Amino acid sequence: MFLLKKIAAPFLFPVPLSLLFALSGLFFLFFTRRRRTGKLLVAVGVLIFALLSFDQISSKIIVPLEQKYGAYSPSISGNVSDPVKFVAVLGGGHTSDPSLPVTSQLSRASLLRLVEGIRVYRKNPGSKIILSGGAVFDAVPEAKTLADAAQALGMKGDDIIMESDSRDTKDQARFIKKIVGGNRFVLVTSASHMPRAMALFGKLGMDPIPAPAGHLAKKSKGLSPGQFFPSAGSLQKAERAVYEYLGIMWARLRGQI
Repeated sequence: MFLLKKIAAPFLFPVPLSLLFALSGLFFLFFTRRRRTGKLLVAVGVLIFALLSFDQISSKIIVPLEQKYGAYSPSISGNVSDPVKFVAVLGGGHTSDPSLPVTSQLSRASLLRLVEGIRVYRKNPGSKIILSGGAVFDAVPEAKTLADAAQALGMKGDDIIMESDSRDTKDQARFIKKIVGGNRFVLVTSASHMPRAMALFGKLGMDPIPAPAGHLAKKSKGLSPGQFFPSAGSLQKAERAVYEYLGIMWARLRGQI
């Protein structure tokens, strides 16, 4: 089931989906007599690709996810009688290539989560940082790469706890619960991923303090010409949003949230 969802989900991402429509349409145009069907499919594919290439549209899709939880500040967790004991950072992808700096072996999402996790950790003296991620499609567990990167960025190894058995967010919630017990902790993940992560952790009886990172939709006080042109960055926002909405739907269908 795990591999099935990993293989099936990308077909619903904007670029593969638009190509699927367009290529299917070309097949009908050139190899069948159903030209009207072919034209319709090509038009749908081009329309999906074109619309989601614009920031005004892709941002509107991802903003409801990213803005559900505000940025972390020490005042949120400033309970002296019950201080934060752990900062849990969820891995978001890596490639263990020894020829690269360890920070380059992390995906953009993982690196931004780690940086935010270290910031939150430093705001909570006496806390430990949990780095979560198993060896899913790589020989080296992501937790190990995250730990190496954290130490390269100045963290002490004694304050790092690795959780290297999980394959997805559901697993991460289960394994992290065993580590934190009933202690207060901060949960760090990508802003778009935070609603799903909070729901999965909440389903297991946990109430973490959210610390979203790596926001893709950002408000600007000025305007730039690039905002009015299609871009790969806008497609990336749309893909991330689709991925999370699919993840939420899947978790609900499976009774995980």
